[in-house]
This record gives sequence, structure tokens and C-alpha cells, in this order.
Amino acid sequence: MIDDTLRFRTMTAADIPAGLALCRLARWNQIERDWQLFLRLSPSGCRVAVKANQVVGTVTTVNYENLFSWIGMVLVDPAQRRQGIGTQLLNEAIELLSDCPLVGLDATPAGREVYLKLGFLDERRLSRMETVVADSFVGIENNPARRMTDADWLQVFGLDRQVFGANRQTVLEWLIAGAPELAWVVSRDGNVAGFALGRRGFNFAHIGPVVAESAEVARQLVSAVLTGLSGRPAIIDAAHHDAGWLKWLEAIGFREQRPFIRMLRGANKLSGLPERQFAILGPEFG
Repeated sequence: MIDDTLRFRTMTAADIPAGLALCRLARWNQIERDWQLFLRLSPSGCRVAVKANQVVGTVTTVNYENLFSWIGMVLVDPAQRRQGIGTQLLNEAIELLSDCPLVGLDATPAGREVYLKLGFLDERRLSRMETVVADSFVGIENNPARRMTDADWLQVFGLDRQVFGANRQTVLEWLIAGAPELAWVVSRDGNVAGFALGRRGFNFAHIGPVVAESAEVARQLVSAVLTGLSGRPAIIDAAHHDAGWLKWLEAIGFREQRPFIRMLRGANKLSGLPERQFAILGPEFG
């Protein structure tokens, strides 16, 4: 007889195909390379739910210098839903992060009700916006944005550390290596005023993070990225703190795919400068 007892264990590289299968069932954008990064960043901090020797759920965690941590990739096989597996996975993640003072996640409105019961509180809103970049897209005239070079990296990493609130150089290096065509900067007086990165996904090119000193610089960066994506579907997880920024995205063809609510569990607020983060890397990374 097959033992169908639900069990939880640490995720390994051998589980990546199962994670990918759950992504495809949920129509999520992640590819194998994303899962490899989760395990690289947190080799003992990602969990799977197993039933009858099959992976039926996943959750990932990323700890940023123990200043704050992030929960993502809460996936449950559709055939196994409404059995509390997702909530149990979340509790597994919370336990793994019990020594971290602040834990965050980006919730859908439906998931928000579950997270509220687990002690998470609303922090701010985001919107996943999507478009198919028009072949005729020409971008901003006389755009100062240029492709990122090796000479920019130290300034990019330093600016990101200031805005994001923790060191995630490993993640940024992974982004640059995986999609150099999506890496752009704007410089002023020899200093990086903003940068945009992105990654290739199963369904979309994902633009983000976009870190900039102003909405004007953010627009210049995204406009430059889009010039290389003609005819391709793209998404961006845009922050809501600047209404003009959202209106501009809509004006160039982006539409909201779904909203997110950034939620936090812990006594402190996120560090960094969120008003300069115009688009996040993604809800699974913070």
C-alpha cells in the first residue's frame, strides 16, 4: 500500500522538476534557474510537502542578512488544495525564520486573509502589470539610459543596498548574468542615478527591480528596457507610491494583471528607501 501521509522536508535540487510542474499548473513565470537560486540562497530554508511520494506543495525563504526575510513560492497542487497544505507550508517557513526580526511576503487579495490570521499586517500595495510590447515602440526621445557595464557594478550594488535595505549582491549578479540585455543604468555627473534589471521567464520577460532617484529616471530605464522587447510579453511589479509612475505605465500599454499587498510579520518596518524602488524584483524575492 502507498503511504499517503502528508510529510514536510527540506527541498533539494532533485525536487526542482516537481517545483517546475507546480509552476506550470499555476501558470507562474519561474523557470529552473529561479529554483536553483532559491536553493543557492537558502539551502536549508526551502520546504516541500510530500504525499504518496509525490511533491504536492512548496515554499521558499530568503534571509537578507537577518535584517528581514522573505517567504515565496507557496504552491500547492490543485488536486490537493483545501486541505490546509498551504497554511502548513507557511507555518514551516515561519518556523524556519523564527530568529529573524521581520518576515515579509507579497500576498494576493485571496491569500491576504490567510496571512492576516498568521500575524502578518499590510504594509503597502503593488501591482503586477503586463503588456505585449508593440513592434512600433520607440521609447523616450533622447533617453540618457545606457546598457550596464562592469564599471557600473559597484555603484549599482551600493545604491541597491541603500534602497533595498540589505545586501543582495548575489541576486543582482544572478540577474545580470541571466539577462544582460535587460540591465540598464542612468548616470548623472558620474554617479548612477538609477538602474533596471530583469529576468527571462516561462511566460514573460520580467522587468525589475527598478531603482531610481525619481520617477523620471524610472521611466527612462523602463523605456530603454522595452526597446529590446519588441513583440514580446513583459511584466513589471510596480510600486504604488507615485501615481504618475503608474499612469505612465498604463499610457504605454501596461494593464494590471493582479494586485499584491506587501505584508510584514514582526515589530519593525522594512529598512531602506522604498520610495526609490519603483518596481520590485518579484513577490518571491521581496
